[in-house]
Amino acid sequence: MFDLGFTELMVIALVALIVIGPERLPRVARTLGHLAGRLQRYVADVKADINREVELDELKKMRDSMQEAASGFESSVNSELHKTEAELNAAAEGKADTDASVDAAVSPAQEAAPAIEEKQKA
Repeated sequence: MFDLGFTELMVIALVALIVIGPERLPRVARTLGHLAGRLQRYVADVKADINREVELDELKKMRDSMQEAASGFESSVNSELHKTEAELNAAAEGKADTDASVDAAVSPAQEAAPAIEEKQKA
C-alpha cells in the first residue's frame, strides 16, 4: 500500500520519539497498532462484502439464463406435444372415416348372405 523503506521508518520513529516523548511512545505505538489492526479487519470485511455481491450477481445471472433455457425447453416440448396430439387425432379421425366407409361399402346382398345360409341349412 505505502512504499516505505527502512530509512523512512527510522525517520518517522525518531520524530515520534522527539515529539511524543519516551514515556508516552509505547502507549501511542500500542494504540496505533490496534487502530491499524481494526483498519485491516474493516478493509477485509469490505472486500469480502464486495466479493459476495459480485458472486450474488453472477448467480442471479446464471439463474436467469437457466430459467430462460428451461422455459425455452418447456415451450418446445409443449409445441411438439400439441403437434403429435394433432397428428394422432387426425390419424384417429381418418381411421374412423375409413371404418365407416368400409361398413357402408357392404352391400345388402352381403348382409343377407348369412341369413340365406342359415335357411339353407335348416
